[in-house]
Amino acid sequence: MATLTLSASLPGLKPAECIGSLCPPATTTQYSVFFAGLYLISLGTGGIKPCVSSFGADQFDDTDPHERPSKTSFFNWFYFSINIGAFVSSTLLVWVQENCGWGLGFLIPTVVMGLSLVSFFCGTPLYRFQKPGGSPVTRVCQVLVAAYLKMSLKFDEEDHTLLFETQDKHSAIPGSRKIEHTDGYKKISCLDKAAVITEHDVTNGVTPNPWKLCTVTQVEEVKILLRMFPIWVSGIVFTALQSQIYTLFVQQGRSMKHTIGSFEIPPATLGMFDTASVLICIPIYDKVLVPFVRRFTGRAKGFTDLQRMGVGLLVSVLSMAAAAIVETKRLRVLGAMNISWQVPQYFLMGTAEVFFYIGQVEFYYEQSPDAMRSLCSALPLLSTAFGSYLSSLILSLVAYFTTMDGQDGWIPSEDIDKGHLDYFFWLLVCFGCVNIPVFVFFSVKHLQKKAA
Repeated sequence: MATLTLSASLPGLKPAECIGSLCPPATTTQYSVFFAGLYLISLGTGGIKPCVSSFGADQFDDTDPHERPSKTSFFNWFYFSINIGAFVSSTLLVWVQENCGWGLGFLIPTVVMGLSLVSFFCGTPLYRFQKPGGSPVTRVCQVLVAAYLKMSLKFDEEDHTLLFETQDKHSAIPGSRKIEHTDGYKKISCLDKAAVITEHDVTNGVTPNPWKLCTVTQVEEVKILLRMFPIWVSGIVFTALQSQIYTLFVQQGRSMKHTIGSFEIPPATLGMFDTASVLICIPIYDKVLVPFVRRFTGRAKGFTDLQRMGVGLLVSVLSMAAAAIVETKRLRVLGAMNISWQVPQYFLMGTAEVFFYIGQVEFYYEQSPDAMRSLCSALPLLSTAFGSYLSSLILSLVAYFTTMDGQDGWIPSEDIDKGHLDYFFWLLVCFGCVNIPVFVFFSVKHLQKKAA
């Protein structure tokens, strides 16, 4: 953030002022400093986001009956706090950048990030720290190598006494509980061979070679990651739908009247509708919906994490359908529709985030092995990245195929009034409708982690 602030403030690091419609191009140095700031932000985000949610949840003791319910609410309010920042950035900071300059617009979040860093370190004496369990990537590779070396081994799959596990109360992985052996998914049951004890693995007084013999807990870690994969893929499709609020929803809004009452809304701030719906829905979900559903399900969280995610997928499809209906109407009355017609689609997508995104973060935290929580907490971010790429790919393919005959296509680059953005939204609805039953199928088959 400091680098971006300098690139927008110092005369030598920002392009010269435009003269009329002529804007001098940026120099190589100016480009380099600007993009260095962007990539530093990306690097910093990669360090913060996967760890902050799991680290925050680690502050609650799973074995304490008073603290465990609070951990469930933590994920809701954690996402709530994120969206407070998003709401401020899409309203106040946008106004500052447009009226006071980009230098001040970047300086404010730079100062805020500095204060947050001080606040984080001041809390160090209060934190609970989990013992690091070593590289999860190394342990995964050890299981795959050991299973490959014993690929031709024949053993009785029903006899679990043949599987290696430590005799101590805790697992061989520091800071991790043991995980019970699970059956199911025959295609990945071959990984159990990595834990089968053979005569070559038994050496008195010598610790087994982890590249030839793994514990049941270590094998179950890999199984858990593989079982999470189909759930993770569903998140990619969700992100492809959700990313439209920053792209085509904005394009749609640009072609509508930007006033609500006496207020004029800049197109850059349209995302605040999504953020506002999140800020409204989280308290309702946590304080009203969960206690209500709890009466019927008997679960402290009301819904299971996968049920919550499924509801989010459904609502995201409804959001796309609402956008398609609004676009169909807009094309009939060009220039006459007010931007307020977009509020339902933004509100629905914000509601979908409350269900799917928070449920996803909690699911990966709860179902991940103890020593892989930061790694698994990065999976939602990875699905976000792939979802954005998927959205771009779908957009490119649609633009290519719909312009092959020389027509403007569904999404014209200059004037969307000549296109059919509603067709594109309906296409995304179809993707979402295919995604939901696939998600339900793998959710029903998913085996919950069982700590020994």
